[in-house]
Amino acid sequence: MDFNTNFLQIVIVLVIAVFSVILHELAHGLVAYWLGDRTAKDAGRLTLNPIKHIDPYMSILVPVVLFILKAPVFGGAKPVPINSHNLKGREWGMALVAFAGPFTNFLIALISFLIGYFSGILRSNPDSIGFFIFMELVYLNLGFLLFNLIPIPPLDGSRILYAIAPDFVRDILRKMEVYGIIIVYALILIFGNVFSGLMIGGMTGIIHFFYLLVGA
Repeated sequence: MDFNTNFLQIVIVLVIAVFSVILHELAHGLVAYWLGDRTAKDAGRLTLNPIKHIDPYMSILVPVVLFILKAPVFGGAKPVPINSHNLKGREWGMALVAFAGPFTNFLIALISFLIGYFSGILRSNPDSIGFFIFMELVYLNLGFLLFNLIPIPPLDGSRILYAIAPDFVRDILRKMEVYGIIIVYALILIFGNVFSGLMIGGMTGIIHFFYLLVGA
């Protein structure tokens, strides 16, 4: 594979990553607004403008480096500001807001797979650019989905867990809030192979489910 092909693939991955994390964060903000919290709207975050959402590290550097290293790709954008006290249903409302982001990534992956499959692109030459684009739409969004469902603050999985957890678990989650993302990165660094294996296993299982949906 030559330099031009590698560069084009990196550009495609970058565009898909930015597109996907923007929709992820926008989904958080829209559901919060629907549930009564105007914080994201007042902050100008209910927009598709990438400047409002992109985090140079998590939206650009991390996905590109992971792709180059041939590791499962994940990332994120600047978190949409949410005031949980304004939400209907409080912790259940917050859980719904949190769920909206990963669910959006799931929908992007599913719709991309269906379009790619029924258009024939995903059944054509696996070395084609079209095949690469649709597979990255699927894989990147499944990576974002699974990464954000890790139940450690401030990731979305912790907000969902908080709504159903007993009080002692909620206390642990609150104490982890300040250092949670550091804990996530430390676990990935220390148990990188295990983490990659779980991510790949999860992504493979979901893709098998997609193929079952189309009867393949």
